Amino acid sequence: MTALLAPPTDAAVTRLRAGRRSRSRRRILTMSALGVLAIVLFGAMLVLGNTIYPLSDVLAVLTGQKVPGASFAVGTLRLPRALTAVLAGIAFGVAGSTFQTMLRNPLASPDVIGITSGASAAAVLSLVVLHWSGAATMGLALVAGIVTAAIIYLAARGGESTGGRLILIGIGVGAMMDAVVSYLLLRAAVWDLPAAIRWMTGSLNGSRMEDVPPLAIAVVVLVPIVVLLGRDLGTLELGDASATALGVRVDRTRILLVLAAVALACFATATTGPIAFVAFLAGPIAARIVGPGAPVILPAALTGAVLVLAADLLGQFAFDTKFPVGVITGILGAPYLIYLLIRTSRRGGSS
Repeated sequence: MTALLAPPTDAAVTRLRAGRRSRSRRRILTMSALGVLAIVLFGAMLVLGNTIYPLSDVLAVLTGQKVPGASFAVGTLRLPRALTAVLAGIAFGVAGSTFQTMLRNPLASPDVIGITSGASAAAVLSLVVLHWSGAATMGLALVAGIVTAAIIYLAARGGESTGGRLILIGIGVGAMMDAVVSYLLLRAAVWDLPAAIRWMTGSLNGSRMEDVPPLAIAVVVLVPIVVLLGRDLGTLELGDASATALGVRVDRTRILLVLAAVALACFATATTGPIAFVAFLAGPIAARIVGPGAPVILPAALTGAVLVLAADLLGQFAFDTKFPVGVITGILGAPYLIYLLIRTSRRGGSS
């Protein structure tokens, strides 16, 4: 008993501090590398296109100078696309990582559990039936996403396996919303189809500067909220009883995190459409590269931005045909989803 209560030795304290410093350095280096990679990809999106402009012309346009040809191509076409890619990637990455951490399940991302499908159905309804656009479409998608999340959460409440039921119910609700989208597209006028199909695939084509501020405001306001609450997010992984015993106001924290994550996913979906698997992949990739025990929200945000930027560049320049960004992220994410489902099934079967 005396040995159990004995204070830690100096060597143990030294090892503990060294481990913390090592994890901190790894996280800082990882985030720095992700930040640099995001900047490089952002610059590539501004430089590359049908006409390749030198970096000096791009910088001149960004500082407000008039450069023949580049002012339109970079300032009007490429800059909104690149900004939307970064902001949407951050929003999807933070939303997905928040849900996955809070529910302790890598399948629990907004695109898998149907939240973005609800927002997409509302956006398609707005475009092909109500003939709205811009802020009205974004507002309707946001409301629909929040309502969809509330329905899924209320249907899954109670019992000991809320997280598992939430995922299964969310997949079912997502399938229903996808069916609604298909029905709306079948009934839509031919001239409404191009804009509506964007919401099925996720695309940065046609990104406009006027669509950037609402998404930027959502990211600037909501990401810090998630980061601040993220100090309690790791505690929530221990379970409600343990988190309450450690002083976390579980219900309030969970509600705020859910609202912030849902809003981020819906704002991004309303701006770009449901870019497949970014929310699903960003968190696990970030968690793997920063190492165990490190906060993952900010790394997931940077990882999401890198994924969207890289996928859009691949879709534009890697193939003979130009593909929307959602097609590329779907190709990248689908094998991981299949692998995860197989691994989860085997664990369940062996338990």
